[in-house]
Amino acid sequence: MGQTVFIPRELDGNEPRVAASPDTVKRLTALGFDVVIETGAGTRSRIPDEEFAKTGASIGNPSDVAKADVVLKVRRPSEAELNGYKAGAAVIAMMDPYGNDAAVAALAKSGVTAFSMEFMPRITRAQSMDVLSSQANLAGYQAVIDGASEYDRALPMMMTAAGTVPAAKVFIMGVGVAGLQAIATARRLGAVVTATDVRPAAKEQVASLGAKFLAVEDEEFKAAETAGGYAKEMSKEYQAKQAALTAEHIAKQDIVITTALIPGRPAPKLVSAAMVASMKPGSVLVDLAVERGGNVEGAVAGQVVTTANGVKIVGHLNVPGRIAASASLLYARNLFAFLETLVDKTTKTLAINRDDDLVKATMLTDGGRIVHPAFAKADPQPHVEPAAIPATTMIADAEAASAMVATGQPAESKSPSSKPEGTA
Repeated sequence: MGQTVFIPRELDGNEPRVAASPDTVKRLTALGFDVVIETGAGTRSRIPDEEFAKTGASIGNPSDVAKADVVLKVRRPSEAELNGYKAGAAVIAMMDPYGNDAAVAALAKSGVTAFSMEFMPRITRAQSMDVLSSQANLAGYQAVIDGASEYDRALPMMMTAAGTVPAAKVFIMGVGVAGLQAIATARRLGAVVTATDVRPAAKEQVASLGAKFLAVEDEEFKAAETAGGYAKEMSKEYQAKQAALTAEHIAKQDIVITTALIPGRPAPKLVSAAMVASMKPGSVLVDLAVERGGNVEGAVAGQVVTTANGVKIVGHLNVPGRIAASASLLYARNLFAFLETLVDKTTKTLAINRDDDLVKATMLTDGGRIVHPAFAKADPQPHVEPAAIPATTMIADAEAASAMVATGQPAESKSPSSKPEGTA
C-alpha cells in the first residue's frame, strides 16, 4: 500500500474548482500514490467521479482525509477541516495567509506541513508550478468576456448595408499576466484596445499584441527602469500628469478592466468616483481586484453595480472560478508539478527536502510551528491592514509589489519572455 493523496470537495460555495484532474490522477498513481477523491469534488468543474475512477482514483468521503499523507486543495482548509487531518500530512493549496493570522496559526496547531502555492518563486524551474500566472491568465480572459456580456453593444466594427457599427474601446489598466491576456482577448473580439502600466518595458508587450500604450512618455518615464530591470519611483509631478492623462482617456472608453492586485495589502485605487462619473451611460468597468478592496471606487465584491450615470461596475468574486473547468485543469497541473519535486523517485514516497529553494519559499507551517519568515513571529500581533496605494501610483506587477511589501525596496520586473508577472 503506497502513500495516499486525498483531494476533497471545496466547501466554499464560491469555489467551484478542484485540485485534481483525470490527467493528474494518472500521473499521481504513476508516482506510487494511492489517490482518493471525495465524491462530488469535481462536479462543478465538469469532472464526474467516473472520470477520476477511470484513471485510477478511489472515490471516497470526507473522513478519508484522516489517512492521507498529502492533501491537495484549492483554498486553505478551515479549522473544522483541519480537525480531520493527521499530523504531519503535507497540505498544498492557495493559503491566502496575508491578514489571516488566526487561520495560519490553526494550520500550525494542527501539525500539518502546509505549503502556500502563491509563494512559488519565479524561477525557470518553477514555471510549471506558478498558480498565480495560470489563474491570472484565465482571469484576464474572463474579465473581457464579463465586460462584453454587460456591454449592450457589439465589440467589433461591423460594416453593414444599414450602416457601420463602430468598434468598442477597451482600456486595460495593468499589463501583467491578466492584463496581457485581457488585451489579447479584447483584440480577438475586434475591440480597439489601449493599455497602461508603470513600466516602460510594457510598451513593447502591449504593441506586440496590437494595442496602443498610454503613458506620459517624457524623459522621466524613459528612465523609469534601471539597467537591472528595477522600477524607479516616479516624481509627484509625473504621477499627476499620468493621472490627468488616464482620467481624460477613461472618459472616452466603453470598457475598462483593472488588474492591479498586490499580495499582502489592499489593491491600489486606480479609478476614482469622478472618473466613473465621466464615463458614458452603458460603459462598463471590470475590477479584478475587488476581493482586496478593488481598484475602482464604488466597486462591490460579488456584485454588478450600476451608477447614477448608467455605468456598470463589475465586481465578480473568484473570476478564474467562473471558468472552473479550464481553471481546474491548469491548477491541478501546477500542484502535480510541485508535488513531484517532493517525491523520492526510488522509494516512491514523500521525501520533503527542507533545504530545497521551492520548499523554503512555499512552506508555511511545519512540525507545529509557523516557519515562513514572513509570518513566523515570536510574539504574533493582530494584523493591521496597511493603507491602500493611492490612484496616482499604479502597480501592476504582483511579483515586484510582493518584494516591495517584504523589503520596502523596488523590485525586479520581468517580461513575459522570461517569466510573466502574477498579476490577477
